[in-house]
Amino acid sequence: MSNIRKDKILGSRRISNYWWATLILLGGLGFFLVGLSSYLHTQLLPFIESSEILFLPQGITMIFYGTVAIFISLFLWLTIFWDIGGGYNEFNNDEGLITILRLGFPGRNRIIKIRYNINDIKSIKVNITEGLNPKREIFLKTKDQREIPLTRIGQPLLLSEIEKEATSLAQFLGVIIEGID
Repeated sequence: MSNIRKDKILGSRRISNYWWATLILLGGLGFFLVGLSSYLHTQLLPFIESSEILFLPQGITMIFYGTVAIFISLFLWLTIFWDIGGGYNEFNNDEGLITILRLGFPGRNRIIKIRYNINDIKSIKVNITEGLNPKREIFLKTKDQREIPLTRIGQPLLLSEIEKEATSLAQFLGVIIEGID
């Protein structure tokens, strides 16, 4: 049995982000080009008839909303490229260390790397909140009562998956589980 466990954390490189970045970019380009067509009085998009759109007020409004959408799409594509929120959780019983690594925006704190001694871990805490905005999270709880989140952001995992993952991690680290009744 391996004494090292490494869980990859999916950041912003998920299918839904690719979908929204592409959709917003195409919509923004469409709006921008139709607005620009109304200003230039030429047909920039062959499949859309824009000759009846006046530049003031419709054309300039479409250029504005198209530009905003292009910038939002650019932001989404950059977060995908930089893999914001991605990283890993590494549990190393050989060295007695837990390493949590996350990627952020470029700059001084691009890579956030936190290390804990396994002996400082008190338990694995599971937090389950049902309702309109359900949350199913796994935390490392330290002896000084700090709670370090381990689960990824996004769709909540199934209850059985959370229980299985928390139980597996607690057995690997040799600690108890809190929060599962």
